[in-house]
Amino acid sequence: MSTAAHSATVTVTGHLMDTGILARILDDVLEYGGDYRIDKLDLGRQHLDESRALVEISAHEAELLDRILMRVQVHGANPVDPGTALTRPAPSDGVFPDDFYSTTNLETLVRLDRDWIRVRQPEMDCGLVVTDEDGGTVVRTVPVSDVRAGDAVVCGAHGVRVELPAQAPRGEEDDFGFMSSAVSSEKPQALLVRQIADRMRDVKAAGKRILWVGGPAVVHTGAAPAMVRLVRAGYVDVLFAGNALATHDIESALFGTSLGVDLAKGSGVPHGHEHHIRAINTIRAAGSIRAAVEKGVLTGGVMHAMVEAGKPFVLVGSVRDDGPLPDVHTDVIEGQRAMRAELPDVGFAIMVATMLHSIATGNILPASIPLVSVDINPATVTKLADRGSAQAMGIITDIGLFLEQLARELAPE
Repeated sequence: MSTAAHSATVTVTGHLMDTGILARILDDVLEYGGDYRIDKLDLGRQHLDESRALVEISAHEAELLDRILMRVQVHGANPVDPGTALTRPAPSDGVFPDDFYSTTNLETLVRLDRDWIRVRQPEMDCGLVVTDEDGGTVVRTVPVSDVRAGDAVVCGAHGVRVELPAQAPRGEEDDFGFMSSAVSSEKPQALLVRQIADRMRDVKAAGKRILWVGGPAVVHTGAAPAMVRLVRAGYVDVLFAGNALATHDIESALFGTSLGVDLAKGSGVPHGHEHHIRAINTIRAAGSIRAAVEKGVLTGGVMHAMVEAGKPFVLVGSVRDDGPLPDVHTDVIEGQRAMRAELPDVGFAIMVATMLHSIATGNILPASIPLVSVDINPATVTKLADRGSAQAMGIITDIGLFLEQLARELAPE
C-alpha cells in the first residue's frame, strides 16, 4: 500500500464480479496514478445476490485524488463519507472553475447543507450549476459553453454521489437483456427485432417518447417507406439527423433518386448527381420543410411524414454539407441545445446508420435511457459504447432489412 498523504474510501454495490465493475474501478485507480486497498469485500453467495466492496483509494495530491474519485463514479463507486458539496463562481462566460466536478451520465445527487438534491437531466462531460427556482434549490447539468460568469459551479468530488441503473444478475435479464452481450453480426436478427418492437410498445404504453437518430443510409437502402410507416404508426416521436438524411429523403420524394440513383431501378439517371442540390434549392425557395409540406411542394418521404404527424425533428449540420436545408442548425452549439430541449420524456433511443450523430446523441443522453445502435459497421456500435454510453446495445446488420422487419412488427401494411 502506498504511503500517499491523501486517501478516501469508496463503496460500490452490485453484481461486481460477473459484470467486471470492481476490476474496472481498480484499473482506473492505477491508470490515473493512484493506489488502492480493498478494505472489505462481501461477495454474494449466489448469482442472485449482490456484492459490496469498500476500497480505500490514495494519491499523493489532493487534486489527483479528487480526479480519481470522479473517475470511479462512472462505475457507481461513491465515497463512504461524501461530505458537503463546495461551489465556486464561474470566472467568466464559458469557463468553469479549475476544479469543477466533471459529470457522468448516471443519475446524480448533490448534498448541499444536509439535503441531497437530484440533478436534472444527467449528462456526461458537463458541470453542475446550483440555482434557485420557484423558492427551491435546483442542480442541473450545464455544458461549458453555456455556463455564465458568477454561476455557482460544484467543485471537487465532495458531496456528490451517483446511482447505477438497476442491473439484473447474469442469467436473470429480461428478454431485451439478450442484446447486451458483445456486439456481433451472428445474433438471430428476427428475435432482436421482436425484442426491440416489444420494448417500443412498452415505452409508448408508459407514456414516454421514442427518439430516433438517423443517417442517410435510411434513404440509400430504400428503407424510407418503412420509416414512414413507423412515423405514421406513432413510433417516431422525435428525430435527430443531419443535412444528409433530410436532403436525400426530399430528393427521393421529388425526383425518385438518392445520390442520383433511381431507387426503383438501382441505376443512375441523367443529371441525377444534381438532384440533391436541386432538392435543397426547392426547399429553400419554399422557406422550410414544413412550409414545403403546407404548400404541397413536398408530398412524401420521412420528413413529410414527420411534419404531417406533428413530430419534432432536429437537423444539425457539418462543414461538408451542401446548401444546407433551411431547417439545419449550422451552429453546432445551437444544435446541441436544440437536441437537449427534446430529451424530456424520452424513454427509448434507437440510432440507425450514423456514427457522428449517434455519438453526439449518446453524449447527451442519461444512462437511464435504453439505447440501441443499428449499423452495418461494427465500429459505430463499439465507438458509441467506448465514448461513455455504456447502456448502448448493438445490432450489426443492413439498415434496410432491419427497418423493413421492424415496420412489419409495429406497422404492418
